[in-house]
Amino acid sequence: MTKLFKNLKKKDYLMIILSSIFIIFQVWLELKIPDYMSEITRLVQISGAINDILVQGLYMVLCAFASFASSCVVGYIIANVASGFSRNIREKLFNKVEEFGMEEIKKFQTSSLITRTTNDVTNVESMLTFGLHMMIKAPITAIWAIGKIVNRSFEWTAIIGGAVLILLAMVITLMMIVLPRFKIVQKLIDNINGLTRENLKGIRVIRAFNAEETEQNKFEKVNNKLTNTQLFNQKVMSLMSPMMYLIMNGVSLAIYFMGSILISKALLADKITLFSNMVVFSSYAMQVIMSFLMLAMIFIMYPRAAISADRINEVLNTKAKIKNGKVRKSEEVGTIEFKNVSFKYPDSDESVLEDISFKANKGDTVAIIGSTGSGKSTLVNLIPRFYDVTNGTIYVDGVDVRDYEISSLHDRLGYVPQKAIMFNGTINYNVSYGKKANYKVTDEKIKEAIEVAQAKEFVDKMPKKYDSNIAQGGTNVSGGQKQRLSIARAIARDPEIYIFDDTFSALDYKTDYILRKELKEYTKEATSIIVAQRIGTIKNADKIIVLDKGKMVGMGTHKELLKKCKVYQEIAYSQLSKEELENE
Repeated sequence: MTKLFKNLKKKDYLMIILSSIFIIFQVWLELKIPDYMSEITRLVQISGAINDILVQGLYMVLCAFASFASSCVVGYIIANVASGFSRNIREKLFNKVEEFGMEEIKKFQTSSLITRTTNDVTNVESMLTFGLHMMIKAPITAIWAIGKIVNRSFEWTAIIGGAVLILLAMVITLMMIVLPRFKIVQKLIDNINGLTRENLKGIRVIRAFNAEETEQNKFEKVNNKLTNTQLFNQKVMSLMSPMMYLIMNGVSLAIYFMGSILISKALLADKITLFSNMVVFSSYAMQVIMSFLMLAMIFIMYPRAAISADRINEVLNTKAKIKNGKVRKSEEVGTIEFKNVSFKYPDSDESVLEDISFKANKGDTVAIIGSTGSGKSTLVNLIPRFYDVTNGTIYVDGVDVRDYEISSLHDRLGYVPQKAIMFNGTINYNVSYGKKANYKVTDEKIKEAIEVAQAKEFVDKMPKKYDSNIAQGGTNVSGGQKQRLSIARAIARDPEIYIFDDTFSALDYKTDYILRKELKEYTKEATSIIVAQRIGTIKNADKIIVLDKGKMVGMGTHKELLKKCKVYQEIAYSQLSKEELENE
């Protein structure tokens, strides 16, 4: 928690100091009220002192209103500090996650990162909003009030001391019981979040297979576990309130009981003074008990906020393994070279890729083909450094990709993922998405890119054409339309190197053929890396790399591989007849 609060700014500390001054003023006002009560009790003995009694009463009213105003000011200041703090933490979390590679994202899981950015930050903000006020006020009030009563009566002081000890023992016991379960609660919220996201993403499959009941049972199991844990925590913490009131009322009763004994034994002249002291002592005792009640409320809020703070710090303190390099420029343009590249995923014993070596020069089209799970997508994902190689080196424009400033490396690439991703916004927004140094995507470039990607036909039919809205995830367009817009996005970027990760799979053969023909002409000065399953998509590539179980088992042109690569032959003959292949 302390580490997280280091993110407070200097302005926030000044605001906290200012609020502390108002809190001290508020406590002084509240502790002055019993003094006026004592004075009123004394004035009651004096005949004709009604005006003086009214004056003292007026002072009490003014203290109460001034204390209320001070409390409002403190609440406003702390609310501003807490909301600004949570805004900054959310921003830092978001920026930190943006820096993460795929390894760190998989380590935390998407559902957990969402929970940490929302629920956990809210827990810490609540602690700061309510806890900061109480954390400053409670000890000041307790110390000040105890200082005012400590020498007045040993008996009454002993009663308050005993009540405080009972209160502390109760709070410590409750914290020891519920603290471990607060950790469980946050993990269960992660599970709920993950399960909900999975259900929303897979809603069509769930309905198509009549699996609603199965998913409901899965959700109910996790939800019940969270509910039962929360119920246990709340039941235990609910003991706090009745115990507090029992102690408060018990203290009042004990003070008045002890006071009645002392007054009955005192001389007549001392009875009024003892009665006055008892009233004042009772008021100060309530202030002391209320102070410890506020501290108890902090103890209730603190465990959950502390666990949330630890979870936030865990993300903020995680160092991304993908380090930013310093190189921005290179002598070569449009070249890619894999040199003895091997890769295995974190926490995996087996390599996904082993000893891959090839080079693509400017203007080359290199295709990668292989059976499912052979490592095709993994290979191309190493180029933009979604992961770093385990062994070997990847060169882009003659420079090790690990030496590049990441933004500079990405400026050279036009990446089209296997799963087309669309963002909530217009077609113009999606196609011109992202930044590139010293380059701006113009309206003419967007139209040209959409035309090359064979998306013009369906875009022109939309109500607002290029200004038509695309829903989040592209749910209002088909899979093939998303693929074409995704390709248009890469074209509009005008990169040196295109990476197509099984991008043409959602297209029909006719559209696939026309698009590749237009693309070949448009990108003839750029290098293209194409991952594909169809022989027809890659047969005209300058170089075809065949992968099998992470190893490169063949490299050459379509005709060369048909003659000498068994794995390529099996793929080819499974898609086209022998006559079709021989007639090409």
